[in-house]
Amino acid sequence: MRKADVLSILFVVVLLAVAVIAEAQQPANTPRIGFLAAIPLSAISARTEPFRQGLRELGYVEGKNIVIEWRSAEGKFDHLPALATELVRLKVDVILSAASPTTRSAKEATSTIPIVMGQDTDPVGNGFVASLARPGGNITGLATLAPEISGKQLELLKETVPKLSRVTFR
Repeated sequence: MRKADVLSILFVVVLLAVAVIAEAQQPANTPRIGFLAAIPLSAISARTEPFRQGLRELGYVEGKNIVIEWRSAEGKFDHLPALATELVRLKVDVILSAASPTTRSAKEATSTIPIVMGQDTDPVGNGFVASLARPGGNITGLATLAPEISGKQLELLKETVPKLSRVTFR
């Protein structure tokens, strides 16, 4: 065998070894999501499954290229502050809070990690954001029936259904 052939084979073997080692290593920057719930996760699975499905549609597979740290107080609201602090200690990239009590605990635990509220009836009144137009801070998310937007909701509803005469919010 010629020296050039041996060197070529050796070069290919080294390239394959480097490729295998590189693929085997978990990327250091795998996104980490912290999910904080006040009630058992089984009780909100109808809301968590669409979240997981949305991640899959975006190409994220839990345990493969994204980590989700699921934490639940199991109905013991006094456990929320410790769970929020644990998520901060784990250095998650974002905290998803399922409701007002979890948002409050997450807000008290960090002012730097972004917090996304699953829902809140009045994020301004609850002190989570400065205003709906300019939330400021590290909290964003969904407001369901905040007093500031109720008028706008009615206005849009009236435009959609001009003959509307009575509306009930539940």
